[in-house]
Amino acid sequence: MKKILFLVWMALLVFSNLAAQNSGRFSVGAASAIISPKPGAYIAGGDQNRKFTGVHDDLYVKAVVISNETTSIAIFTVDCIGMLYPQLLQVRQAVLKMVPEFPADQIIMSSTHTHSGPDVVGLWGPDLQHSGVDNIYLREIVATAASQIVKAYQNRKPAIPRYANTVHGQGWVENISQPAELDRSVTILQFVDRRYRNIATLTNFACHPTILDGTTTDVSADYVAGFYETLDKAQGGVNMFLQGAIGGWVQPEHVPRTFVAAYEKGYGLAAAVVAALKNPQSIESNDIAFKRKVISLPVENEGFRQLSAINVINRKITDSVSTELVMVDIGEAKFATHPGETVPAMGLATKGMMKTDGPKFILGLGMDALGYILKPAFFNPDAKIPHSEYLCSMSLGPKTMDLIMQEIDALVRGN
Repeated sequence: MKKILFLVWMALLVFSNLAAQNSGRFSVGAASAIISPKPGAYIAGGDQNRKFTGVHDDLYVKAVVISNETTSIAIFTVDCIGMLYPQLLQVRQAVLKMVPEFPADQIIMSSTHTHSGPDVVGLWGPDLQHSGVDNIYLREIVATAASQIVKAYQNRKPAIPRYANTVHGQGWVENISQPAELDRSVTILQFVDRRYRNIATLTNFACHPTILDGTTTDVSADYVAGFYETLDKAQGGVNMFLQGAIGGWVQPEHVPRTFVAAYEKGYGLAAAVVAALKNPQSIESNDIAFKRKVISLPVENEGFRQLSAINVINRKITDSVSTELVMVDIGEAKFATHPGETVPAMGLATKGMMKTDGPKFILGLGMDALGYILKPAFFNPDAKIPHSEYLCSMSLGPKTMDLIMQEIDALVRGN
């Protein structure tokens, strides 16, 4: 019996030492803050000239900072229809002022795309001649995002990385334009402390948070709210939802348009994450690699140019528009950003370019929100793709997808 106890004690000691070694490979901090708009703010998504009358559940900015011995990156998310690239640049400038040593260019932005959140683009004001953006509120989001990144940076602690993959959404997540093309994968990267308490969990899943679209004037993160609630109770820490490739048109179907139903779908997604993390896999490398490229995309949509000219969209859009693509390695985990609502084919193709056995993240609405990014076939009326007329009206043009994929391929190759 003494020999058995000794062997058990030695095994625990070895495991503890390995955990301590792993926990020194990354330091991770996380923070979050409420950004719910006040009643009277314009609601993004759906019809114009709709205003909030209350708050059902709060919206958040969430930030995670991940460091190794030589560098740091930050990822922050906003519960909104889609933050634009100029606001990311403002966040970077604000962080640089507060923490000059932080590599501000290595800040990644993503939006959850709730249709029960504030207009941060301009398209959902009283009409198409007047913006729905409250500029004071938008500056508050920028300031809050910067402050949460700084807070996360200052609160870093040794962290153990681990990941899991699963699938979810059968029976309710559908591509209603091209049903055969869909990615229901759930990709999870978690950082825990030395006592295996959650610091931050990043979950990548592709589905519009539009169960409540047009049915309420209350602020809500839609099914993402139920996701937050469940994971916060189950494991604490900061739990981040990273939207995936939802363009062309990945929607919740066969779901009652109620808060109860929305929350149930969020609960189910969170339960899938908890179950997957019962058997996590290890991240072995502590390398962090960050690659970014500012690109110019042609704008064939005359409506976008006109809306920019009259400042409904407060951003320079002429015959082209500037945006940014990013690819990041965190150990064996790989991340790529898509600057809008990209079709699942783009997400799957990008994952195919990622040479890793680890987790693969596609951040839709990453760094920007340039509307729908579609396959050229959507612009061909003879193809008769359902909903293509609307989707194309909210797209830069038929060349966008191929140009972005070429640039992603160049980033992968290091060009």
